[in-house]
Amino acid sequence: MKNVIKTIVLGLALVINSTVFAQDKMANNIDNSNIALQGYSPVSYLDLGLAQLGNKAYKSEHNKVIYYFTSAEQKSTFDKSPEKYLPQYGGYCAFGCYAGAKFRVDPNKFIVEDGKYYLYLNNVELDAKQLWLAENDHAKLKSVADTNWEKLSKTYN
Repeated sequence: MKNVIKTIVLGLALVINSTVFAQDKMANNIDNSNIALQGYSPVSYLDLGLAQLGNKAYKSEHNKVIYYFTSAEQKSTFDKSPEKYLPQYGGYCAFGCYAGAKFRVDPNKFIVEDGKYYLYLNNVELDAKQLWLAENDHAKLKSVADTNWEKLSKTYN
């Protein structure tokens, strides 16, 4: 009987763990090593307005997602209030969220607006940052993207 109970408890733990991990993958644009922002520093985006590649010597984990920083000072800043430095839409393309889809981003394509930073897809055929800016209505785009993100954050799309 004890073995049956242990097996059931272990099984439940595995299901809960895989569900939580799957949610992390759905709501965060991360690779298989759980590194966010392709290794770029979230503090650099928000505080400096720069896309700077972080260093694995300065890393923090927040909600099972790993963030890299350019210095110990940046790491300390993030650790004091990580929620402030999280990318909008889990690091997926803001214009994609507006359009109702998740797109990977170019970490060098971003804007900072109202104390938050937004990342964008950029490839040969599409510069999503320019599409966002061309609309000239950040509040409207953000409102639609926020609404879409409520569903998108729970899918693999």
